[in-house]
Amino acid sequence: MPTVIDDDPDRPSLVAAWESVDVRAAADFWWTLEDRRTGLLPHRDAPLFFTALGRLLVGGDDPANRAALLRVLGRAYRHFDLLPHATTIGDALLATVVRHAQTLWTPQLAIAAGRARCHATHAIRRAAAQAGDGPAWWHVQVIDHDRPSPDIAILTVRPWRRLPFQPGQAVPVCTPRLPGHWRWLSPANAPRADGTVELHVRAVPAGTVCHRLVHQVCPGELLWFGPPLDTGLSLDPASTGDLLLVAGGTGLAPLRALVEQVAAAPDGRRVTLIVGARTFTDLYDSIALDKLQCAHDWLTIVPALSDDPGAEPAERGDALTIALEHHQPDQDIYLCGPPAMLARARPLLLALGVPAARLHLPKGFAH
Repeated sequence: MPTVIDDDPDRPSLVAAWESVDVRAAADFWWTLEDRRTGLLPHRDAPLFFTALGRLLVGGDDPANRAALLRVLGRAYRHFDLLPHATTIGDALLATVVRHAQTLWTPQLAIAAGRARCHATHAIRRAAAQAGDGPAWWHVQVIDHDRPSPDIAILTVRPWRRLPFQPGQAVPVCTPRLPGHWRWLSPANAPRADGTVELHVRAVPAGTVCHRLVHQVCPGELLWFGPPLDTGLSLDPASTGDLLLVAGGTGLAPLRALVEQVAAAPDGRRVTLIVGARTFTDLYDSIALDKLQCAHDWLTIVPALSDDPGAEPAERGDALTIALEHHQPDQDIYLCGPPAMLARARPLLLALGVPAARLHLPKGFAH
């Protein structure tokens, strides 16, 4: 169920009221909550919680951001045992918004806000029931920010406490530069001894979070991670068959993590990684890929260049076309990339006789 009914005529006014509230109102929210029920939420987490809950309440976001908000808040309500106090928390949030958006607040808007609070609370209860145990968020510090191309950044971050993720999973990411807005990203590495995580981010016109991660965020800044989520790209522990990995754009990230997972515990399987890009210069992660290729004789990396007249004949074509030339009957196939590539891949591969059980595409909202 959506957090707010999309055709509610009062939703634009509710969104406007929320957007008029400065993030510094989070401190007011925390004190309001403390007055009504002390000790529910740590003070340092008030800004993250306040902006996430407010964003969920006003609604109107894309499905990916709503899913991330529910992932984060569902775990928070479970971790801090907030469900018995959901009404108190919602009332404290609305009281804060009323104080900071007085000129926009009307009796009609108060009714719409109460209705939105009920929708949000029901959605959070469902999310909490599926959330599992563990922290709701991780504070992470950007320690490196590389720009291999104008619209792509490779961020290396270090969580303050280790992030328990598996290769192929996705993580909700938020920058304090745009509080309340989250983007699903897949780590490009298997877990490391030093706990660092590498993210590949492409700035797109409609991607407000990604734009800031690529063009504004700098080393030393803090980000927030939410709980990792399985996207259907994790390796099947019961299978030791060879792998065909097909990546388009920054869809390379989770598939490179799978290569690193195999490298950490080689089991005799061979891995072929097809990396799609328009031209050779668009292969943004070529240095890391070259190192992997040189270090492992079981790994074959093949560029697929869709718009490069200078490409070798064996590398000329889109990622899916080149992948079909390398496909072997017993391979498990993992694909990640642009929606158009994924939409074409499933019916094509099934029609060619690839068993559905051997075909792995991302589900949900990551890549």
